[in-house]
This record gives sequence, C-alpha cells and structure tokens, in this order.
Amino acid sequence: MILRPFILGISLLWASCEKNSAPMQVKETRPLTTKDRDTKLFATSDERFRNAQPSPVKGSPPENWLVLPPAQFRELNYRFGASGTGEVYVSLASGSVADNVNRWRGQFGVAPFTPEEFDAAEKTPIADTEGIWVEASGKYASGMGAPSKPGYGLAGVIAQVDGKILTLKMIGPQAEVETEKVALRAFAASLEIVR
Repeated sequence: MILRPFILGISLLWASCEKNSAPMQVKETRPLTTKDRDTKLFATSDERFRNAQPSPVKGSPPENWLVLPPAQFRELNYRFGASGTGEVYVSLASGSVADNVNRWRGQFGVAPFTPEEFDAAEKTPIADTEGIWVEASGKYASGMGAPSKPGYGLAGVIAQVDGKILTLKMIGPQAEVETEKVALRAFAASLEIVR
C-alpha cells in the first residue's frame, strides 16, 4: 500500500522532467525608452553602476568639442583638439577656491599663490558669477600614478557658486589649449547650475 503512492509520485516526477520540444514564444514587448542603452562590453564600474541622474550643470560647448558621457567627478565631459587627447570637464569639487587653484598649479610644478597673488588673480565670468582664471604649462603630473606629460597646457576657471566649488578644467597639448582658450571662456560664461 505504501509502495503505490511512492511509485505514483515517482512516475509524475519523471513525466514532468521530460523536455518540452515546443519553441519558446515571446508574447509581450515594451517600447524602448531613453534609459535603454546598447550593451557595452568591458564597461567600467562607473559606467555600469553610476546613478544616471541629469547633471546639475548645463552649458553650451563649442561645436568642435566631442561630447562624452559624464564620468566619476565629471558632470560635463569633452574632448578637443587635433590630437584627440585634449580634455575639458566640469566638476563640483570640495575644498576652497584657493585650494583647488593651488592644486592645479601644483600639477605643473608651479608654486602656490600667496594670499596677495590670489586676490590679484585674473577673474572671468562663469555661471552668473566670477571665477579665478588659471593657466599653466610644462610637464603635467595629474597624480594617481599616471606618468607625467611634457608639453602640456592648462586653462580653467574655479569659482564658488551656491556654496559649491565649480571647476572648469582644460588639459591637453599646449598649442591645442592655446587655440581653445577663447572658446573655453565663452563656455565658462554659458555655464549655469540647475536649481
């Protein structure tokens, strides 16, 4: 008596394990949205897991700059120049304006501003205020283990906007940076913090 239910249970289990030869059919679909992206092989962790919030910074870049997706610490991100190695990016940083100005200067081996030099530094419009215009050239050492790059140039603006440090940095071969300085100033003036 006990054996019959056991054999019946085994028979039902065996029957349910048979392969279904009918092909699978998709019966529902959904329209693509702006959140759908093509699969990217070898994506970085930042590309896979970054919170895809819109940038709090907007601006009108020159048409000859290549627009790149935002990256870690880069709200807006671009490439420029014939070499394809020039970078322009907008960040919201920590610290003070002076700390960031002196850090950029240090990447080129330039001494930090004294308080008097900082007060007298050139200013330029950015995001409805004025920021400190920063320039340097020579051997660029970005840090974080990257090798130094000789013959590089820097131009940029750092300002305090709504309690945040807004930075606009252009790095690349010196001649290419020189060529783009006017466009960089116009871009700085077009920037705005979205409130």
